[in-house]
Amino acid sequence: MMRLCVFVGLAVVAPVVLGAGTGEQWSPRSAAAYLDGRAEWWMTWKPAVREQGTFCISCHTTMPFALARPALKGEAGAGGADARVVAGVEKRVREWKELQGKTPAAQGSEAVLNALVLASVDARAGKLREVTRQAFANLWALQLTDGAEKGAWKWYDFHEQPWEADDSPYWGAALAAVAVGTAPEGYASWPENRERVKMLTGYLRANAAKQSLLNRAALLWAAAKMPGLLTGEEQAAAIRDLFARQRADGGWRSAALVVDGWKRMDGTPMDTGSDGYATGFVTYALEQAGVRSGDVRLAHALAWLTKNQDAVGGSWPAMSLNKQRDPNSDIGRFMQDAATGYAVLALTGAR
Repeated sequence: MMRLCVFVGLAVVAPVVLGAGTGEQWSPRSAAAYLDGRAEWWMTWKPAVREQGTFCISCHTTMPFALARPALKGEAGAGGADARVVAGVEKRVREWKELQGKTPAAQGSEAVLNALVLASVDARAGKLREVTRQAFANLWALQLTDGAEKGAWKWYDFHEQPWEADDSPYWGAALAAVAVGTAPEGYASWPENRERVKMLTGYLRANAAKQSLLNRAALLWAAAKMPGLLTGEEQAAAIRDLFARQRADGGWRSAALVVDGWKRMDGTPMDTGSDGYATGFVTYALEQAGVRSGDVRLAHALAWLTKNQDAVGGSWPAMSLNKQRDPNSDIGRFMQDAATGYAVLALTGAR
């Protein structure tokens, strides 16, 4: 509750900006305050803490934070959470042999996320640092070279959507492709990476048809970073199918984008409305694929995002797909963390 009070104080004075092409307003400052507060909490939450002062890099909180926070660079964070998240990733990369996860799934998942975070940092500077090269070396060493998932990585499967379920190795492989394609200095085309990239793109293409719409949105993002991953017709089909699931209010609903028939493990009903995670992530993926804010459908999505930021806390709404949780609890905010990160990316990335 104390952290919520901090958000209130910041949000009252937060300036607002127009969402691109929408005429609506949202507050970058309150979004930054929410993201900073959640990253600070995560880095000290006992289940997330790892050896030597490091922490778990997660698909819901720290990874989207690391990608989105630089888009809010004009909003200074008192605690320097953004620098500390990157420093934590760098430490785990440099000391990979001692600090990597204990299971193949933990190792594969972390290697992908580490590479994505550091490639994004280096892309802004236009130079590939040694620590990022090491992150990719860790990544490639764990790439599967045979079997049904050849080209992908072992990934967490706790039977929890949207990032740790049976179909999540595809999500992880798409993020790996984003990382490779984001890395500067033409890293994706380096000769020593040719066979690795070929296996990765081969896996993504061979398994694309059977993926959920959420995974196909991730594939669109990856294809934007790795030209040639999808044909023009395949890209157009994915865009068409995503817009076909857009709701009348302009948003998307996470439960309608994951695998068919998904149900919460506690038997509680799924939320029926649009939510910030699905809308933020899909909108960002569509932008990456070249859909511009002049498209009335995308403009409608951006309007949903600008209208649905929490006026007090700065976050966007989203609920667990796995069980009913208190949305005001720390664990209950995990989906809001992801929603806020991708909403910020979508709103700042609109062209």
